[in-house]
Amino acid sequence: MNDLIYLDNQATTPLAPEVFDAMAPWLGHDFGNPHSPHIMGRKAFAAVELAREQVATLFPDGGQVYFTGTATEALNMAFGVVRGMQETGRNRIVLPDTEHAAVRDTALWYRSQGFDVLLHPVREDGRVSLDDLVKVIDQKTALVASMLVNNEIGVIQPVREIADLARQAGAVSLCDAVQGYGRVDIPDNIDMAAISGHKIYGPKGVGALWVRDGIDVPPLIHGGGQEGGLRSGTLSPALCVGMGKAASLCAIRADADREHISALAARARACFSDWTINGSAEERYPGNLNIRREGLDVARLMSDVRSVAFSAGSACASGSGRPSHVLAALGLERDQIKSSIRLGFGRYNSLEEIESAARTINEAAEAQ
Repeated sequence: MNDLIYLDNQATTPLAPEVFDAMAPWLGHDFGNPHSPHIMGRKAFAAVELAREQVATLFPDGGQVYFTGTATEALNMAFGVVRGMQETGRNRIVLPDTEHAAVRDTALWYRSQGFDVLLHPVREDGRVSLDDLVKVIDQKTALVASMLVNNEIGVIQPVREIADLARQAGAVSLCDAVQGYGRVDIPDNIDMAAISGHKIYGPKGVGALWVRDGIDVPPLIHGGGQEGGLRSGTLSPALCVGMGKAASLCAIRADADREHISALAARARACFSDWTINGSAEERYPGNLNIRREGLDVARLMSDVRSVAFSAGSACASGSGRPSHVLAALGLERDQIKSSIRLGFGRYNSLEEIESAARTINEAAEAQ
């Protein structure tokens, strides 16, 4: 596996060496419970709170970070705000049809609880039309959700403008910032945002929900009252420290990472110049390249290309057997969806890897 070229950084990222080193003591001799009153507990508590501050640095001022087990859990926690709003006559949830399943399927579950859920269509480039969106966000709207960066096609939504529309109607805005955190600036007018540790070169098993001051989120898990009473249960100092260190590295390396990823993306686009880009070619995060080739059998391609780790869609929904709802929302036909691949570039990829992977994939595609 040492020769494997990893180009699936939207699914997960490798653990940064600095993160591993930061976590190691908390997996060994510093094993104290951060909720214990003795010296080991206080030391662990201090480490968790430092990590919370590190994660908060990349969010707007005037909010609070709550640690969770995953971004999916954080998003489910955030959706809880609509319960109280339903009592005031606000029972509409609005979101683009291209949202991640963690948001989309949660919203659809709320439909069974009496909510009017609107999966708003997107244009062929994957972005919503603000002129159309404003027509469906009304005084009955409780929540408006929108991804910052789409996990499948990398398209960046106009989240700032969407959050403004929500606020003007008295609704709450929720941003799935999993793919954008540490890479794309988070608008300072959102009300809530969810992120994941393993998408920023941190550990799996930890996420976070950022909540603007004044937003009332009900408890998701009852028990000992940890995390402000919203999510009871003992926190893992190792995971929190790892996520905090990863966030800190994102802040420190922001310019270097941006320049490096842009260079990788430019080389990849040149290598795949005869493929078609799915989604906007301009309004997108450069580290995500979703492309298609007419007549390509992607299942066969992935079987033939064993030396490159890439994707045919979202890893989170890969076991569902359903075609990509994101590509379908762009208006792609089933055959076009089945001929699409996603390449994800990361901090630890090199230009040589991009060229080698492209050569291998193109040769296998041409051989079909």
